[in-house]
Amino acid sequence: MILTDTHTHLYSEEFDQDRDEMIRRAIAEGVTRFFVPSIDSSYTQKMYALEKAYPDNIYLMIGLHPCYVKENYEQELAHVEAALEQREFKAIGEIGIDLYWDKTTLDIQKIAFRRQIQLAKKYKLPINIHCREAFDEIFEVLELEKSEDLFGIFHCFSGTYEQALQAISYNMKLGIGGVVTFKNGKIDQFLEQIDLKHIVLETDSPYLAPVPYRGKRNESGYTKLVAEKLAGLYQLPIEEIARITTENSKAIFGI
Repeated sequence: MILTDTHTHLYSEEFDQDRDEMIRRAIAEGVTRFFVPSIDSSYTQKMYALEKAYPDNIYLMIGLHPCYVKENYEQELAHVEAALEQREFKAIGEIGIDLYWDKTTLDIQKIAFRRQIQLAKKYKLPINIHCREAFDEIFEVLELEKSEDLFGIFHCFSGTYEQALQAISYNMKLGIGGVVTFKNGKIDQFLEQIDLKHIVLETDSPYLAPVPYRGKRNESGYTKLVAEKLAGLYQLPIEEIARITTENSKAIFGI
């Protein structure tokens, strides 16, 4: 059984004390594919080091996270462009709009989001979308950019059934993580109505740990708990959930 964590911040300082042990635990649980999103340029070298240490397991994205879109965003986008010219990445991410922490940067968040979507098209790469309290704003940008070569993952999907269908209409898979195990997560109430071909698994570790670890540090090995929850919702063996969602991840990332 091969499980794929399509979104994990393995370079996070929260793993500094036990990173290798945590990765080994995940591999022991069957999680052998880790896709690592970028936040900003300050983490790039740590990402490269992780890839070098686990070349058969860890795959990198590049991008500027919306919460890090500040007055220096042009400089950060230049870093993303330069990195793309120098080497291969599996996606542009995580990118998008976050209105939970700071609404004042909405205009430049939109600019950064569109510019990075355009980079993804230029390099024929998927995007990995971060959306927090910003579905309308995200969909507005996707509507402007929609095309055959726009595709990717709507990371940490936590919207409604209608929003799920809208995300799928833009060639997005839904990244399902710990929220599906929460009592108030709500997506478990309709998820089985969404064809599994549109679903990928993720943890977003070290954030959003699934039940029974909610509120504690998340880790990639907990992808298996998400898969178990989906097995119950879809009434399928966990092995089938793992197979389908890993195939979906291969279709997106090309590996």
